[in-house]
Amino acid sequence: MTSRRRFLAGALALASAPLAAQDKPAVRVYRIGMLESVPLAANQENMAEFQRGLREAGYVVGQNAELLYRASDGRSDRFSALAAELVEARVDVLVTRGTPATIAARKKGAGRVPVITTAVADPVETKLVKSLEAPGGMVTGLTSSTSELGPKRLELLKALAPSLKRVGAIMNLGNPAAVANWKVIEGAAPALNLQVRAIDARKPEDIVPGLQAALKDGVQGLIVGIETLVAYRGTVIKIAAQHRLPAVYSAREFVEAGGLMSYGVSYPNLYYRAAGYIDKVLKGAKPGTLAMEPPSKFELVIHRKTAWDLKLAIPPDLLLRSDKIVG
Repeated sequence: MTSRRRFLAGALALASAPLAAQDKPAVRVYRIGMLESVPLAANQENMAEFQRGLREAGYVVGQNAELLYRASDGRSDRFSALAAELVEARVDVLVTRGTPATIAARKKGAGRVPVITTAVADPVETKLVKSLEAPGGMVTGLTSSTSELGPKRLELLKALAPSLKRVGAIMNLGNPAAVANWKVIEGAAPALNLQVRAIDARKPEDIVPGLQAALKDGVQGLIVGIETLVAYRGTVIKIAAQHRLPAVYSAREFVEAGGLMSYGVSYPNLYYRAAGYIDKVLKGAKPGTLAMEPPSKFELVIHRKTAWDLKLAIPPDLLLRSDKIVG
């Protein structure tokens, strides 16, 4: 009898197993579209922090989250088509870096797809949001720029290379945020006894001729923006080395690739924080009600070997203030 009871119990368990599996709800997989300037291979540190933030919020790529990554390769005119492609792929949220990418995402999202920025400068000035406290639309996230960054980079460059008289600022002046940044740099230069010259690089083909023209104009050092240029940082760093130009960059990716010095926001930290916004939006919060947050972490990174190659002595106070020394 005991044997017969065990047989019946086992048969019932086997018969009910498929029903139990059918009762188990399917895991919801959230599709996160990412609109970037650089290929994934060149964005690993930021993406590692982004995914760490997602995991802490309960989203694991390959389980309940899928990342659809699209890069413009430094060409802002590609963002519109890439954003449209992500919207057609029915992403649940669009994640952007920079003003041109965010403008394209908002337009193609057409008020249906939330847009979270990992880093965008002057979102109010560029009319991406009504205010930082109450964005009021489908865009929210992290801002990446503060008004003192440009002047601070000039100050640091002058401290490291005190003989400088004329500095070129290379940036994408097709980006409204870059135009605002240039005006602040231009206004700060006289107090440091510096002349500054704008070098407009809206697309990769503008980088080399723009720098060559600036060299003919007597530029002795550089401030390097991030948008467009980060995707082609090797080109800028190579030209700076060839012509022995001290340069301060906007992000540490440049220094890790051989550039002299960077000062700016910690982009990995911004990517990490962006995951919190995604979590709130996916749980039903309206982007327009989520206040945009400014950067909270800044970093100074110096490449010791590059300074040595340029015969520049790093002042002790800069060494003490630096967050990282490379090389």
